[in-house]
Amino acid sequence: MHSEGTAQLPPVAPGIFTTGQEGEGSSLLGGACPACDRDFFPRPSRCPLCLGAIDEKNLGSTGKLYTFTVVRVKPSWGLPCPYGVGYVDLDGSGLRVLGLLDPESLDRLEIGLPLRLAVGEMGVDLRGNPCLRPFFQPAEEGAHE
Repeated sequence: MHSEGTAQLPPVAPGIFTTGQEGEGSSLLGGACPACDRDFFPRPSRCPLCLGAIDEKNLGSTGKLYTFTVVRVKPSWGLPCPYGVGYVDLDGSGLRVLGLLDPESLDRLEIGLPLRLAVGEMGVDLRGNPCLRPFFQPAEEGAHE
């Protein structure tokens, strides 16, 4: 999942995360409506409340695990088996997002666990090619990314 050649892989979807710059980690990208003062993930083309323009916004990379489940049936899109999904309350934005969880950390997940976003090779895109996906892992592991 975390290989040396991941820099050349495309993201699973454009505009939903950064892969980090030198010295900085990855982060989620979403949208912000300046008129409504609301954040969104993923970024909509228009604000669903006022239909106004949406600005791109860096939503950060940390949060707490609100709830989760571990899926133990054969997954689609080449995801590992088992894999975890959970709702994460992002720090600073007030958003609760649904995301993949690090398959190597499934046995350590618990509600309230501090998490950090990571990006790595996981599964395939719509064309069946390997791709980068964002996923959350325990924060102490993310500090070493």
